[in-house]
Amino acid sequence: MSNGKATRISLFNFSTPQMRAFHMTWFAFFLCFFAWFGIAPLMVFVRQEMELTKPQIGSLIIASVAITVVARLFIGWLCDRIGPRAAYTGLLLLGSIPVMSIGFATSFETLLIFRMMIGAIGASFVITQYHTSLMFAPNCVGTANATTAGWGNLGGGVTQLVMPLLFAGIVYMGFSDAMGWRLSMVVAGAVCALTGVGYWFLTQDTPEGNFKDLRESGKMPEKKAVKGTFLEACRDSRVWALFVVYGACFGIELTINNVAALYFVDYFEYFKNMETADAAKLAGLCAGLFGLMNLFARTAGGYVGDQFGKKWGLSGRVKWLFIAIFFEGLFLMLFSQMSILVLALPVMLMFSLFVQMSEGATFAVVPFINKRALGSVSGIVGAGGNAGAVAAGFLFKSAVPWPSALLILGCVVTVTSFLALLVRFSPEAETAVQAEEALAEEAAGELAPTAS
Repeated sequence: MSNGKATRISLFNFSTPQMRAFHMTWFAFFLCFFAWFGIAPLMVFVRQEMELTKPQIGSLIIASVAITVVARLFIGWLCDRIGPRAAYTGLLLLGSIPVMSIGFATSFETLLIFRMMIGAIGASFVITQYHTSLMFAPNCVGTANATTAGWGNLGGGVTQLVMPLLFAGIVYMGFSDAMGWRLSMVVAGAVCALTGVGYWFLTQDTPEGNFKDLRESGKMPEKKAVKGTFLEACRDSRVWALFVVYGACFGIELTINNVAALYFVDYFEYFKNMETADAAKLAGLCAGLFGLMNLFARTAGGYVGDQFGKKWGLSGRVKWLFIAIFFEGLFLMLFSQMSILVLALPVMLMFSLFVQMSEGATFAVVPFINKRALGSVSGIVGAGGNAGAVAAGFLFKSAVPWPSALLILGCVVTVTSFLALLVRFSPEAETAVQAEEALAEEAAGELAPTAS
Protein backbone atom coordinates (compact mmCIF):
# COMPACT_ATOMS: atom_id res chain seq x y z
CA MET A 1 0.00 0.00 0.00
CA SER A 2 1.02 3.62 -0.63
CA ASN A 3 -0.86 6.05 1.68
CA GLY A 4 -3.56 3.40 1.93
CA LYS A 5 -3.90 3.17 -1.84
CA ALA A 6 -3.37 -0.09 -3.69
CA THR A 7 -0.13 -0.26 -5.67
CA ARG A 8 -1.19 -3.17 -7.85
CA ILE A 9 -4.34 -4.74 -9.24
CA SER A 10 -5.07 -8.27 -8.00
CA LEU A 11 -8.14 -9.25 -9.97
CA PHE A 12 -9.14 -12.25 -7.87
CA ASN A 13 -8.76 -10.59 -4.48
CA PHE A 14 -12.15 -9.43 -3.18
CA SER A 15 -11.12 -9.03 0.45
CA THR A 16 -9.83 -5.44 0.35
CA PRO A 17 -11.89 -2.25 -0.05
CA GLN A 18 -9.69 -1.24 -2.98
CA MET A 19 -10.46 -4.34 -5.03
CA ARG A 20 -14.13 -4.44 -4.03
CA ALA A 21 -14.41 -0.86 -5.26
CA PHE A 22 -12.55 -1.86 -8.45
CA HIS A 23 -14.99 -4.66 -9.24
CA MET A 24 -18.15 -2.83 -8.19
CA THR A 25 -17.26 0.29 -10.18
CA TRP A 26 -16.70 -1.54 -13.45
CA PHE A 27 -19.76 -3.77 -12.95
CA ALA A 28 -22.04 -0.84 -12.09
CA PHE A 29 -20.77 1.13 -15.08
CA PHE A 30 -21.18 -1.94 -17.28
CA LEU A 31 -24.86 -2.20 -16.35
CA CYS A 32 -25.39 1.54 -16.78
CA PHE A 33 -23.84 1.39 -20.23
CA PHE A 34 -25.88 -1.73 -21.05
CA ALA A 35 -29.13 0.02 -20.08
CA TRP A 36 -28.09 3.36 -21.61
CA PHE A 37 -27.74 1.85 -25.08
CA GLY A 38 -30.08 -1.10 -24.62
CA ILE A 39 -32.64 0.40 -26.99
CA ALA A 40 -30.10 0.97 -29.81
CA PRO A 41 -30.03 -2.61 -31.22
CA LEU A 42 -33.83 -2.73 -30.96
CA MET A 43 -34.37 0.50 -32.90
CA VAL A 44 -35.22 -1.50 -36.02
CA PHE A 45 -38.41 -2.64 -34.26
CA VAL A 46 -39.07 0.72 -32.59
CA ARG A 47 -38.69 2.54 -35.93
CA GLN A 48 -41.08 0.11 -37.56
CA GLU A 49 -43.72 0.32 -34.82
CA MET A 50 -43.67 4.11 -34.39
CA GLU A 51 -42.90 4.92 -38.05
CA LEU A 52 -39.94 7.10 -37.10
CA THR A 53 -38.28 9.35 -39.67
CA LYS A 54 -34.54 9.90 -40.08
CA PRO A 55 -34.67 13.33 -38.35
CA GLN A 56 -36.60 11.78 -35.46
CA ILE A 57 -33.99 9.05 -35.07
CA GLY A 58 -31.33 11.76 -35.12
CA SER A 59 -33.18 13.58 -32.34
CA LEU A 60 -33.23 10.38 -30.27
CA ILE A 61 -29.48 9.99 -30.76
CA ILE A 62 -28.87 13.54 -29.54
CA ALA A 63 -31.31 13.18 -26.64
CA SER A 64 -29.61 10.02 -25.39
CA VAL A 65 -26.35 11.84 -24.73
CA ALA A 66 -27.38 15.47 -24.21
CA ILE A 67 -28.49 15.38 -20.57
CA THR A 68 -25.37 13.41 -19.66
CA VAL A 69 -23.29 16.55 -20.18
CA VAL A 70 -25.09 18.28 -17.30
CA ALA A 71 -25.31 15.08 -15.24
CA ARG A 72 -21.55 14.52 -15.42
CA LEU A 73 -20.76 18.08 -14.40
CA PHE A 74 -23.11 17.76 -11.43
CA ILE A 75 -22.00 14.28 -10.36
CA GLY A 76 -18.32 15.28 -10.29
CA TRP A 77 -19.17 18.19 -7.98
CA LEU A 78 -21.32 15.86 -5.86
CA CYS A 79 -18.59 13.23 -5.49
CA ASP A 80 -16.26 15.81 -3.91
CA ARG A 81 -18.94 16.43 -1.28
CA ILE A 82 -20.74 13.16 -0.44
CA GLY A 83 -18.33 10.56 -1.80
CA PRO A 84 -18.62 8.01 -4.62
CA ARG A 85 -20.54 5.37 -2.62
CA ALA A 86 -23.62 7.49 -1.95
CA ALA A 87 -23.42 9.14 -5.38
CA TYR A 88 -23.35 5.81 -7.24
CA THR A 89 -26.14 4.27 -5.18
CA GLY A 90 -28.41 7.26 -5.78
CA LEU A 91 -27.63 7.41 -9.48
CA LEU A 92 -28.35 3.71 -10.05
CA LEU A 93 -31.64 3.78 -8.16
CA LEU A 94 -32.92 6.96 -9.80
CA GLY A 95 -31.50 6.10 -13.22
CA SER A 96 -33.30 2.77 -13.32
CA ILE A 97 -36.67 4.57 -13.42
CA PRO A 98 -36.45 6.05 -16.97
CA VAL A 99 -34.80 2.85 -18.24
CA MET A 100 -37.89 0.89 -17.24
CA SER A 101 -40.24 3.74 -18.19
CA ILE A 102 -39.18 3.74 -21.84
CA GLY A 103 -41.10 0.50 -22.12
CA PHE A 104 -44.26 2.55 -21.64
CA ALA A 105 -43.54 5.03 -24.47
CA THR A 106 -46.49 5.33 -26.86
CA SER A 107 -45.31 8.07 -29.22
CA PHE A 108 -42.17 9.72 -30.53
CA GLU A 109 -42.54 12.49 -27.96
CA THR A 110 -42.69 10.16 -24.94
CA LEU A 111 -39.90 8.03 -26.42
CA LEU A 112 -37.77 11.15 -26.79
CA ILE A 113 -38.36 12.25 -23.18
CA PHE A 114 -37.47 8.87 -21.68
CA ARG A 115 -34.48 8.45 -24.03
CA MET A 116 -33.16 11.80 -22.82
CA MET A 117 -33.72 10.93 -19.16
CA ILE A 118 -31.90 7.61 -19.53
CA GLY A 119 -28.78 9.55 -20.52
CA ALA A 120 -28.35 10.65 -16.89
CA ILE A 121 -26.97 7.23 -15.98
CA GLY A 122 -24.02 7.99 -18.26
CA ALA A 123 -22.74 10.11 -15.36
CA SER A 124 -21.79 6.79 -13.75
CA PHE A 125 -18.50 7.01 -15.64
CA VAL A 126 -17.37 9.99 -13.56
CA ILE A 127 -18.02 8.14 -10.30
CA THR A 128 -16.16 5.10 -11.61
CA GLN A 129 -13.07 7.14 -12.42
CA TYR A 130 -13.31 9.13 -9.19
CA HIS A 131 -13.62 6.03 -7.01
CA THR A 132 -10.68 4.17 -8.54
CA SER A 133 -8.55 7.33 -8.43
CA LEU A 134 -9.10 7.41 -4.66
CA MET A 135 -8.23 3.74 -4.29
CA PHE A 136 -5.10 3.26 -6.45
CA ALA A 137 -1.59 4.74 -6.29
CA PRO A 138 0.04 6.77 -9.12
CA ASN A 139 2.04 3.82 -10.45
CA CYS A 140 -1.13 1.96 -11.50
CA VAL A 141 -3.98 4.47 -11.34
CA GLY A 142 -4.03 4.88 -15.13
CA THR A 143 -4.39 1.13 -15.58
CA ALA A 144 -7.07 0.92 -12.86
CA ASN A 145 -9.06 3.80 -14.33
CA ALA A 146 -8.80 2.45 -17.85
CA THR A 147 -9.74 -1.10 -16.88
CA THR A 148 -12.82 -0.19 -14.84
CA ALA A 149 -13.99 2.25 -17.51
CA GLY A 150 -13.17 -0.14 -20.34
CA TRP A 151 -14.96 -3.10 -18.81
CA GLY A 152 -17.85 -0.75 -18.09
CA ASN A 153 -17.91 0.47 -21.69
CA LEU A 154 -18.02 -3.19 -22.65
CA GLY A 155 -21.70 -2.97 -21.77
CA GLY A 156 -22.18 -0.94 -24.94
CA GLY A 157 -20.97 -3.92 -26.97
CA VAL A 158 -22.65 -6.63 -24.93
CA THR A 159 -26.03 -4.88 -25.14
CA GLN A 160 -25.80 -5.02 -28.95
CA LEU A 161 -25.58 -8.81 -28.65
CA VAL A 162 -27.75 -9.55 -25.62
CA MET A 163 -30.74 -7.24 -26.11
CA PRO A 164 -31.74 -8.80 -29.47
CA LEU A 165 -31.45 -12.23 -27.83
CA LEU A 166 -33.48 -11.12 -24.81
CA PHE A 167 -36.04 -9.66 -27.21
CA ALA A 168 -36.15 -12.92 -29.18
CA GLY A 169 -36.63 -14.92 -25.97
CA ILE A 170 -39.55 -12.74 -24.88
CA VAL A 171 -41.18 -13.00 -28.32
CA TYR A 172 -40.64 -16.79 -28.23
CA MET A 173 -42.66 -16.84 -25.00
CA GLY A 174 -45.64 -15.54 -26.96
CA PHE A 175 -45.34 -11.76 -26.66
CA SER A 176 -45.56 -9.44 -29.65
CA ASP A 177 -42.58 -7.55 -31.09
CA ALA A 178 -43.92 -4.33 -29.55
CA MET A 179 -44.11 -5.91 -26.10
CA GLY A 180 -40.77 -7.66 -26.61
CA TRP A 181 -38.61 -4.53 -26.81
CA ARG A 182 -40.55 -2.89 -23.99
CA LEU A 183 -40.12 -5.79 -21.56
CA SER A 184 -36.43 -6.02 -22.49
CA MET A 185 -35.89 -2.46 -21.24
CA VAL A 186 -37.84 -3.15 -18.03
CA VAL A 187 -35.49 -6.04 -17.25
CA ALA A 188 -32.41 -3.86 -17.88
CA GLY A 189 -33.71 -1.16 -15.52
CA ALA A 190 -34.54 -3.60 -12.73
CA VAL A 191 -31.01 -5.00 -12.76
CA CYS A 192 -29.58 -1.45 -12.44
CA ALA A 193 -31.72 -0.83 -9.35
CA LEU A 194 -30.53 -4.05 -7.68
CA THR A 195 -26.90 -3.12 -8.37
CA GLY A 196 -27.45 0.25 -6.69
CA VAL A 197 -28.43 -1.53 -3.48
CA GLY A 198 -25.38 -3.78 -3.75
CA TYR A 199 -23.04 -0.82 -4.24
CA TRP A 200 -24.12 0.73 -0.94
CA PHE A 201 -23.39 -2.41 1.07
CA LEU A 202 -20.23 -3.66 -0.68
CA THR A 203 -18.08 -0.54 -1.07
CA GLN A 204 -16.61 2.36 0.91
CA ASP A 205 -15.45 5.77 -0.28
CA THR A 206 -11.71 5.56 0.46
CA PRO A 207 -9.21 2.98 1.75
CA GLU A 208 -9.65 4.48 5.25
CA GLY A 209 -13.47 4.63 5.23
CA ASN A 210 -16.43 6.71 4.10
CA PHE A 211 -16.39 10.50 3.70
CA LYS A 212 -18.98 11.01 6.45
CA ASP A 213 -17.07 8.98 9.06
CA LEU A 214 -13.70 10.50 8.12
CA ARG A 215 -15.09 14.02 8.44
CA GLU A 216 -16.63 13.26 11.82
CA SER A 217 -13.32 11.88 13.09
CA GLY A 218 -11.35 14.86 11.76
CA LYS A 219 -9.37 12.75 9.26
CA MET A 220 -10.84 14.58 6.28
CA PRO A 221 -11.68 18.26 5.67
CA GLU A 222 -15.31 19.33 5.98
CA LYS A 223 -17.46 19.87 2.89
CA LYS A 224 -16.82 23.62 3.01
CA ALA A 225 -13.11 22.92 2.47
CA VAL A 226 -13.83 21.81 -1.11
CA LYS A 227 -15.97 24.86 -1.82
CA GLY A 228 -14.84 26.56 -5.00
CA THR A 229 -13.13 23.49 -6.48
CA PHE A 230 -15.49 23.46 -9.47
CA LEU A 231 -14.61 27.04 -10.40
CA GLU A 232 -10.95 26.24 -9.78
CA ALA A 233 -11.18 23.40 -12.29
CA CYS A 234 -13.05 25.63 -14.76
CA ARG A 235 -10.23 28.18 -14.71
CA ASP A 236 -7.64 25.59 -15.79
CA SER A 237 -7.19 25.62 -19.58
CA ARG A 238 -5.80 22.07 -19.48
CA VAL A 239 -9.18 20.83 -18.26
CA TRP A 240 -10.91 22.29 -21.31
CA ALA A 241 -8.29 20.88 -23.67
CA LEU A 242 -9.02 17.44 -22.22
CA PHE A 243 -12.75 18.22 -22.42
CA VAL A 244 -12.46 18.57 -26.22
CA VAL A 245 -10.04 15.64 -26.56
CA TYR A 246 -12.38 13.35 -24.65
CA GLY A 247 -15.22 14.48 -26.88
CA ALA A 248 -13.14 13.26 -29.82
CA CYS A 249 -12.82 9.74 -28.40
CA PHE A 250 -15.63 8.89 -25.97
CA GLY A 251 -18.03 11.11 -27.89
CA ILE A 252 -17.25 9.12 -31.01
CA GLU A 253 -17.75 5.82 -29.16
CA LEU A 254 -21.17 6.93 -27.93
CA THR A 255 -22.12 7.97 -31.46
CA ILE A 256 -21.05 4.63 -32.94
CA ASN A 257 -22.94 2.73 -30.23
CA ASN A 258 -26.08 4.63 -31.21
CA VAL A 259 -25.82 4.33 -34.99
CA ALA A 260 -23.78 1.21 -35.75
CA ALA A 261 -26.60 -1.34 -36.01
CA LEU A 262 -28.71 0.89 -38.27
CA TYR A 263 -25.61 1.92 -40.23
CA PHE A 264 -24.84 -1.69 -41.17
CA VAL A 265 -28.48 -2.43 -42.09
CA ASP A 266 -28.90 0.71 -44.22
CA TYR A 267 -25.50 1.07 -45.92
CA PHE A 268 -24.24 -2.48 -46.55
CA GLU A 269 -25.72 -4.52 -49.37
CA TYR A 270 -25.19 -7.72 -47.39
CA PHE A 271 -28.23 -6.94 -45.19
CA LYS A 272 -30.64 -5.77 -47.92
CA ASN A 273 -32.41 -9.07 -48.63
CA MET A 274 -32.72 -10.28 -45.04
CA GLU A 275 -35.81 -10.41 -42.87
CA THR A 276 -35.94 -7.51 -40.40
CA ALA A 277 -35.34 -9.72 -37.35
CA ASP A 278 -32.40 -11.55 -38.96
CA ALA A 279 -30.83 -8.30 -40.16
CA ALA A 280 -31.21 -6.78 -36.68
CA LYS A 281 -29.49 -9.73 -34.98
CA LEU A 282 -26.58 -9.87 -37.44
CA ALA A 283 -26.14 -6.09 -37.52
CA GLY A 284 -26.21 -6.11 -33.71
CA LEU A 285 -23.45 -8.71 -33.73
CA CYS A 286 -21.31 -6.59 -36.07
CA ALA A 287 -21.97 -3.47 -34.03
CA GLY A 288 -21.24 -5.36 -30.83
CA LEU A 289 -17.70 -6.11 -32.00
CA PHE A 290 -16.95 -2.40 -31.73
CA GLY A 291 -17.89 -2.27 -28.06
CA LEU A 292 -16.36 -5.64 -27.18
CA MET A 293 -12.89 -4.21 -27.83
CA ASN A 294 -13.32 -2.53 -24.44
CA LEU A 295 -12.44 -5.89 -22.91
CA PHE A 296 -8.78 -4.95 -23.29
CA ALA A 297 -8.34 -1.84 -25.48
CA ARG A 298 -9.09 0.86 -22.89
CA THR A 299 -6.96 -0.99 -20.34
CA ALA A 300 -4.15 -1.03 -22.89
CA GLY A 301 -4.47 2.73 -23.31
CA GLY A 302 -4.20 3.34 -19.57
CA TYR A 303 -1.38 0.83 -19.15
CA VAL A 304 0.67 2.40 -21.93
CA GLY A 305 -0.04 5.78 -20.34
CA ASP A 306 1.37 4.52 -17.02
CA GLN A 307 4.45 3.14 -18.79
CA PHE A 308 5.03 6.38 -20.70
CA GLY A 309 4.64 8.16 -17.36
CA LYS A 310 7.29 6.01 -15.69
CA LYS A 311 9.74 6.64 -18.51
CA TRP A 312 9.02 10.25 -19.52
CA GLY A 313 6.94 11.65 -16.66
CA LEU A 314 3.62 13.45 -17.02
CA SER A 315 4.62 14.84 -20.41
CA GLY A 316 5.02 11.24 -21.58
CA ARG A 317 1.41 10.50 -20.67
CA VAL A 318 0.33 13.50 -22.76
CA LYS A 319 2.40 12.43 -25.79
CA TRP A 320 0.82 8.98 -25.73
CA LEU A 321 -2.64 10.58 -25.63
CA PHE A 322 -1.80 12.58 -28.77
CA ILE A 323 -0.62 9.46 -30.62
CA ALA A 324 -3.71 7.43 -29.75
CA ILE A 325 -6.19 10.16 -30.76
CA PHE A 326 -4.33 10.87 -34.02
CA PHE A 327 -4.55 7.25 -35.18
CA GLU A 328 -8.19 7.04 -34.09
CA GLY A 329 -9.00 9.81 -36.56
CA LEU A 330 -7.14 8.11 -39.40
CA PHE A 331 -8.93 4.78 -38.93
CA LEU A 332 -12.34 6.47 -38.63
CA MET A 333 -11.80 8.17 -41.99
CA LEU A 334 -10.83 4.83 -43.50
CA PHE A 335 -13.86 3.05 -42.02
CA SER A 336 -16.20 5.68 -43.46
CA GLN A 337 -15.09 4.68 -46.96
CA MET A 338 -15.81 0.96 -46.50
CA SER A 339 -18.85 -0.54 -48.24
CA ILE A 340 -17.94 -4.25 -48.22
CA LEU A 341 -18.65 -5.94 -44.89
CA VAL A 342 -15.63 -8.27 -44.78
CA LEU A 343 -13.33 -5.29 -45.35
CA ALA A 344 -15.20 -2.92 -43.05
CA LEU A 345 -15.10 -5.11 -39.96
CA PRO A 346 -11.28 -5.33 -39.58
CA VAL A 347 -10.98 -1.57 -40.13
CA MET A 348 -13.74 -0.96 -37.59
CA LEU A 349 -11.85 -3.08 -35.04
CA MET A 350 -8.67 -1.04 -35.54
CA PHE A 351 -10.69 2.15 -35.25
CA SER A 352 -12.29 0.80 -32.06
CA LEU A 353 -8.87 -0.12 -30.65
CA PHE A 354 -7.60 3.45 -30.91
CA VAL A 355 -10.90 5.01 -29.77
CA GLN A 356 -10.77 3.10 -26.53
CA MET A 357 -7.02 3.40 -26.02
CA SER A 358 -7.51 7.16 -26.37
CA GLU A 359 -10.11 7.10 -23.61
CA GLY A 360 -7.77 5.16 -21.34
CA ALA A 361 -4.93 7.53 -22.18
CA THR A 362 -7.10 10.55 -21.28
CA PHE A 363 -7.86 9.28 -17.80
CA ALA A 364 -4.23 8.31 -17.29
CA VAL A 365 -3.67 12.11 -17.33
CA VAL A 366 -6.79 13.39 -15.51
CA PRO A 367 -5.84 12.27 -11.93
CA PHE A 368 -2.75 14.51 -12.05
CA ILE A 369 -4.43 17.77 -13.13
CA ASN A 370 -5.80 18.91 -9.74
CA LYS A 371 -6.13 16.41 -6.89
CA ARG A 372 -8.11 18.78 -4.67
CA ALA A 373 -10.72 19.17 -7.40
CA LEU A 374 -10.52 15.60 -8.71
CA GLY A 375 -14.28 15.15 -8.90
CA SER A 376 -14.82 18.44 -10.72
CA VAL A 377 -12.01 17.78 -13.19
CA SER A 378 -13.30 14.26 -13.85
CA GLY A 379 -16.82 15.58 -14.30
CA ILE A 380 -15.86 18.33 -16.74
CA VAL A 381 -13.64 16.08 -18.84
CA GLY A 382 -16.23 13.29 -18.74
CA ALA A 383 -18.91 15.75 -19.86
CA GLY A 384 -16.73 16.54 -22.86
CA GLY A 385 -17.34 13.03 -24.14
CA ASN A 386 -21.06 13.60 -24.21
CA ALA A 387 -20.73 17.11 -25.61
CA GLY A 388 -18.80 15.55 -28.49
CA ALA A 389 -21.56 12.98 -28.98
CA VAL A 390 -24.21 15.70 -29.04
CA ALA A 391 -22.28 17.64 -31.69
CA ALA A 392 -21.80 14.48 -33.75
CA GLY A 393 -25.50 13.69 -33.41
CA PHE A 394 -26.46 16.76 -35.41
CA LEU A 395 -24.55 15.36 -38.37
CA PHE A 396 -26.66 12.20 -38.28
CA LYS A 397 -29.85 14.20 -37.95
CA SER A 398 -29.05 16.31 -41.03
CA ALA A 399 -29.33 15.42 -44.70
CA VAL A 400 -25.66 14.39 -44.79
CA PRO A 401 -25.31 10.69 -45.72
CA TRP A 402 -24.00 8.72 -42.76
CA PRO A 403 -20.75 7.62 -44.48
CA SER A 404 -19.98 11.29 -45.18
CA ALA A 405 -20.80 12.14 -41.57
CA LEU A 406 -18.25 9.57 -40.38
CA LEU A 407 -15.64 10.97 -42.77
CA ILE A 408 -16.19 14.48 -41.39
CA LEU A 409 -15.88 13.19 -37.84
CA GLY A 410 -12.63 11.42 -38.71
CA CYS A 411 -11.15 14.68 -39.99
CA VAL A 412 -12.27 16.53 -36.86
CA VAL A 413 -10.76 13.87 -34.56
CA THR A 414 -7.41 13.99 -36.35
CA VAL A 415 -7.20 17.78 -36.01
CA THR A 416 -8.37 17.65 -32.38
CA SER A 417 -5.53 15.31 -31.42
CA PHE A 418 -3.12 18.27 -31.45
CA LEU A 419 -5.02 19.86 -28.55
CA ALA A 420 -3.62 17.14 -26.29
CA LEU A 421 -0.20 18.75 -26.62
CA LEU A 422 -1.55 21.86 -24.86
CA VAL A 423 -1.76 19.89 -21.59
CA ARG A 424 1.45 20.70 -19.74
CA PHE A 425 2.73 20.31 -16.18
CA SER A 426 5.13 22.36 -14.08
CA PRO A 427 8.56 20.97 -13.12
CA GLU A 428 7.34 20.90 -9.51
CA ALA A 429 4.35 18.74 -10.46
CA GLU A 430 6.60 16.37 -12.42
CA THR A 431 8.96 16.03 -9.45
CA ALA A 432 6.13 15.43 -6.96
CA VAL A 433 4.56 12.69 -9.08
CA GLN A 434 7.93 11.02 -9.65
CA ALA A 435 8.41 10.86 -5.88
CA GLU A 436 4.92 9.38 -5.41
CA GLU A 437 5.50 6.77 -8.10
CA ALA A 438 8.84 5.81 -6.56
CA LEU A 439 7.17 5.24 -3.19
CA ALA A 440 4.38 3.26 -4.82
CA GLU A 441 6.83 1.07 -6.74
CA GLU A 442 8.78 0.46 -3.55
CA ALA A 443 5.59 -0.48 -1.72
CA ALA A 444 4.52 -2.77 -4.56
CA GLY A 445 7.88 -4.56 -4.43
CA GLU A 446 7.43 -5.29 -0.75
CA LEU A 447 3.98 -6.87 -1.18
CA ALA A 448 3.40 -10.60 -1.23
CA PRO A 449 2.09 -11.93 -4.58
CA THR A 450 -1.49 -12.19 -3.25
CA ALA A 451 -1.67 -8.70 -1.82
CA SER A 452 -3.38 -5.83 -3.48
